[in-house]
Amino acid sequence: MSLDKVAALTGMHIDKQSQNGLILKFTEKEILKMPKTFRQEFRIQGCTTHIRRRPCGKNTFNYEIRYRRNGYNVSASAKSVEEAKEKFITKLLEAEKRGPNKANGIPSVFGAFADYYFQKFYIRRVAETTYKNTLNRYNNHVKPFFGDLRIKSITSLMCQDLVDDLDAEGKHKTADEVYCLLNTLFRMAIKHGLITVNPIDIVFHKKHQTEHGSALSKTEEALLLSETQGTPYQLMFAVGLYTGMRPNEYQSARIEGDFIISINSKRKNGKVQYKKIPVSPMLAPYVANVTELKFYVPNRIREKFHSVFPDRKLYDLRTTFYTRCCECGVADVARDEFVGHSHGALGDAYMDLSDEFLLKEGQKLNY
Repeated sequence: MSLDKVAALTGMHIDKQSQNGLILKFTEKEILKMPKTFRQEFRIQGCTTHIRRRPCGKNTFNYEIRYRRNGYNVSASAKSVEEAKEKFITKLLEAEKRGPNKANGIPSVFGAFADYYFQKFYIRRVAETTYKNTLNRYNNHVKPFFGDLRIKSITSLMCQDLVDDLDAEGKHKTADEVYCLLNTLFRMAIKHGLITVNPIDIVFHKKHQTEHGSALSKTEEALLLSETQGTPYQLMFAVGLYTGMRPNEYQSARIEGDFIISINSKRKNGKVQYKKIPVSPMLAPYVANVTELKFYVPNRIREKFHSVFPDRKLYDLRTTFYTRCCECGVADVARDEFVGHSHGALGDAYMDLSDEFLLKEGQKLNY
């Protein structure tokens, strides 16, 4: 029998990549015999299978039907297309009972796949604090809902409900973060061949407007330092005010000559980069005779800060420093070096500002 005749009788068409390869389509009646997992794919997603015709005698052929997707590897063969179809559907029933295979050790359950992604890939791309924060967010808001489910069973409606619930609770920033996290995990699942469609693609979510910090007035600066006078907090707040460090960088801060050195927490790809902030005239009185900087954990510092300014954020100290640099005429490149901003790919690759220049610009912070 010719390929054209086989195709005409079975609803197949020739695979253009191989004259022996055919794409087999199933009838609605045959789809109804399949297990539910595969039925949805073959009907809703228009899924087809490959069928190979090979000579097995002088005038006879053998037909092999193959399906390799989503962790399943199912094949059946017979001397006629109809018999091969029947065997194939039986093999699908058996495959559903076993569940999908782990392709190359990749988990198909959402929680296990998320752990796999975090440990094998994500940890290499971000700073340690970012990794911990993302992991906490996942464990608190995503894992309880989806952790035990197979990735392919998670629907767009389920994702929509989770994001909507967070918004309804007033956790708008968390809703943004969970939306982005789910999008990342599903995109990675697609790249690993576990699913073909991202459920987040049709989820509606309006990103909330980020509230940026605002600088303290000079009167508020003085109030913060006077309210903590005689306590370890005064030095902590003085360093925060006059170095612009992020709160998660306080723990790594140390005094080295005329500079405060700390780890830049926003550098990615596992690279550790230090930044140097000069001891300015504003900071000098507070670090005189101090050889070691000791900070409480950020949450404890925040509590003290809020006791003085209930409606402000600790991050406002960084905004204040950036603002004072602008007001005092500190050069942009020096200011960005102090706060740990990127100078751009070219600037980061070739710019190496001298200590003399940084010290000179730091002396401008005197008001």
